Amino acid sequence: MKIVKRIFYGLLLSIAFCFMLLIIPRTWSAIFSDSPPVGYHFTVPGYLAVGIGLEKIINNNPAIPADIEVIKGVEYKNINGKSLQLDIYRPKNSVKPPPLLVFIHGGSWSQGKPADYLVYLVAFAKKGYMTATISYRLIKDGFYPACVEDVTDAVQWLYKNGENYGYDPDRIALIGGSAGAHLALLAAYEWKKPIVNGDSVAVPHSPHRIKAVVDIYGPVDFTTDYARNQPLIIRFLNHPFSEMPGLYKEASPIQYVTKNNPPTMILHGTSDDLVPVSQSDLLKAKLDSLGVPNVYYKVPLWPHAMDVVQRVNDFSQLKMNDFFEKYLK
Repeated sequence: MKIVKRIFYGLLLSIAFCFMLLIIPRTWSAIFSDSPPVGYHFTVPGYLAVGIGLEKIINNNPAIPADIEVIKGVEYKNINGKSLQLDIYRPKNSVKPPPLLVFIHGGSWSQGKPADYLVYLVAFAKKGYMTATISYRLIKDGFYPACVEDVTDAVQWLYKNGENYGYDPDRIALIGGSAGAHLALLAAYEWKKPIVNGDSVAVPHSPHRIKAVVDIYGPVDFTTDYARNQPLIIRFLNHPFSEMPGLYKEASPIQYVTKNNPPTMILHGTSDDLVPVSQSDLLKAKLDSLGVPNVYYKVPLWPHAMDVVQRVNDFSQLKMNDFFEKYLK
């Protein structure tokens, strides 16, 4: 009988513990509404919260409002017969050229698609920004530096085509998540190849500069122990660190941080076990040391890809909008 009671009380304690794990995050966030939303840290409570309707997942396919014009499939580059394109979301009621927000999808440099960020593209177009998203070569089409060349080439194309599409080329921001954040930072911080490739305009030749950049849980320093042993990064660079340490340094956005870098916003979940939050800590410290304007939001107890949860996405959009209002408008 004592054993049965112990099992019963054990079950009650387990249920109470799970209940607390589910309730505390939202309760805490309701009390401290100005702070970043608190997550669940553990995978199981997070899935449970979604499963029982406590948390909502974002709508990945929002309706396009009638006052937003969509221009799809604009080719910015063709390499070896592969067409690289961008999609543009343009407010129809703009009286003067608006700023342009360029969203770069993630996916470990091996997957993902431009439409992955439709939730941001539509939301910010509704706020009066012109938004765009680009395709780039994935690993199956070429290892590093192929995708970095593509993103920097897209930026050069965007600098030259503001008048054709109605945005201000002097007010362009790059926004990326995960691998897309890595690419956005490299392009914004003016990554340069040691040798200029004749098929690429990766070395900037423009009077324009990226005005602001948003890094959503992106890796920034490939020379750290984490990156040297991360299979996805090793695959992306196509060489282990022991063979080509210089390549790992060249592909690291933190190596290009200077006092002239654009204002930078960082969002990162503290429970991220794919890209550790220490990567963003390093970037924040380097930006601060050089006096680069920046804002850093550590989002408590959320894992990688945290912004697929509506509550985190709402917070991210709110803070991004504040950032753009300050540095683009």
